[in-house]
Parts: sequence; C-alpha cells; structure tokens
Amino acid sequence: MSSSLPIRIGVRAHDFGRLPAAELAAKIAAKQMVCAQLALGKAIAGLNLKPGILTPGLAFEIGGAFRKHDVQIAVLGCYVNPIHPDSTTRRSLLGLFKEHLRYARDFGNGLVALETGSLNADYSPHPDNHSESAFQQSLASIAELAAEAERFGVIVGIEAVTSHVVSTPQKMRRMLDAVGSPNLQVVFDPVNLLSLENHQEQERVIGDSFDLFGDRIAAIHAKDFLVDNGQFRFARAGLGKLRHDLVMKFAVDEKPGISILLEDANEETAQECAQFLRQVVS
Repeated sequence: MSSSLPIRIGVRAHDFGRLPAAELAAKIAAKQMVCAQLALGKAIAGLNLKPGILTPGLAFEIGGAFRKHDVQIAVLGCYVNPIHPDSTTRRSLLGLFKEHLRYARDFGNGLVALETGSLNADYSPHPDNHSESAFQQSLASIAELAAEAERFGVIVGIEAVTSHVVSTPQKMRRMLDAVGSPNLQVVFDPVNLLSLENHQEQERVIGDSFDLFGDRIAAIHAKDFLVDNGQFRFARAGLGKLRHDLVMKFAVDEKPGISILLEDANEETAQECAQFLRQVVS
C-alpha cells in the first residue's frame, strides 16, 4: 500500500467527553487526531439540541473552535430514527436532520450521517426491520433527506447495521439506486455489517461492500470485533479479528485522504489505535 497523501485518522468527538467546543477540539488535537465525527447533542456541553436551535452563528462558533485546532469536522452525526413508529416524532426528527444539512457548511462540514432505522422507537432490533415494508418506509425518509441535501449542496451519509433496515451490502446498493441521488453517500463501518452469524465470512462481506458501493464511501468508521462465549461484541481497533488490512488497502488505494474515524477510542487509547492502523498500512 502506498499513497502520497497522509492517512487521516480521527475520532468521534463524544468519546473524548461532553465539553465546550474549544476544549473538546483542543483535547482531540493534542492526541494528533486530524478529524472528528461531531454529534452535537452528545459532545457539546451546555447545548440542548432540539429543533430550531441551530443557527449560522452557533455553527460558525463551534466550527471555528475546531478549525482553530486544525481538526476537520468530517461528519456531523445526527443519528435520528428515520422510521420512528410515531409519525409526529418522526417528522420532528427528520426536521432536526434537515437543520443539520442546512447549516453544515457553517460548521465547515458537508456531510451529515444517520443509520437507516428500526421499527422500535429506541432503535433496538425489531424482527420486521428486514421486511419490505420497513425498507419502503426508510427509503421514503432517506429520499426526502437526500432531496434536502441537494438543495444545500451537501451530503447525507447512511450507515448500514445488521439489525437495521439496511443490513447487508446488497441492501445498501438497493437503497442508493432507489434514491438515485449523488448527494446520498455511505459512512462505511465494516463491523456493523458483521454478526455472530456471518463474521466468518467477513472477507466476502467486505469485498461485496467495495464491489457494490465502494465508489460511494465518503467516510470510514474503524473499530473491531470479538466473539466470546458465543457472543459477538465490539472492541476498539486492533483488539479483535477484523481484516483491517482489507479496509486500509481500500482506503489508501481507492480513497486517498478519506477520514477514518475511530470508535470507542478515548484520550488514553486513540493514539494506540491510530498507530495500529498506520502499521497495517506500512
């Protein structure tokens, strides 16, 4: 693997705490992280995130704090449930996501991310998440958000999860085709596409992902997985069984400069995880 561009590794901001923006950005930069996924409600102290609260000024102030420390806000996380079973709540959640899209540029960002939904209000697994009805509900919401993104010249990033509506590489490709918007891209987390049932086929799952929607991957999440006593669980990068070499080769060869965002890596562990990923590349 080789690239003339550096490997850009960052973190989820809230893994470093819930702090004022300037303090949070400084902590992230102090660990040599160059980008971040920022979920406002989880990461920014004193901010009661609700519909109507975002303004260009607020976005500029938060974005400026990160720019001052040379930390790119690579992804704005707004992980609402696009198929929330209560229609009034769902409209409010989609409205909040649209606000993130409208002000994304003021944060210095152009990508707002979410997952594709669960029929349970709390996003826990529901047996009918893989049904055609659930897919059509998710499609309607995602298409609505993509249309809003087109109006503002920004991107909706969707993330697949085995227990959610988009649960396989094939369903991701179907969603992208059905929406038909270049403003819909993918936040790729390979571990989220694995489970107790298919983890032994991870090479196929990862390969299918690159073949089916590699051209639409806009950011990558980096974590690991373990199987202990018949249980599938997440771990931080470098402590599990994921074929990071496959993911990093794709990143370097096909997506130079892409933001690779560590999950569950805090102030004590982020640099170790980043070093592990860089060693995979070398």
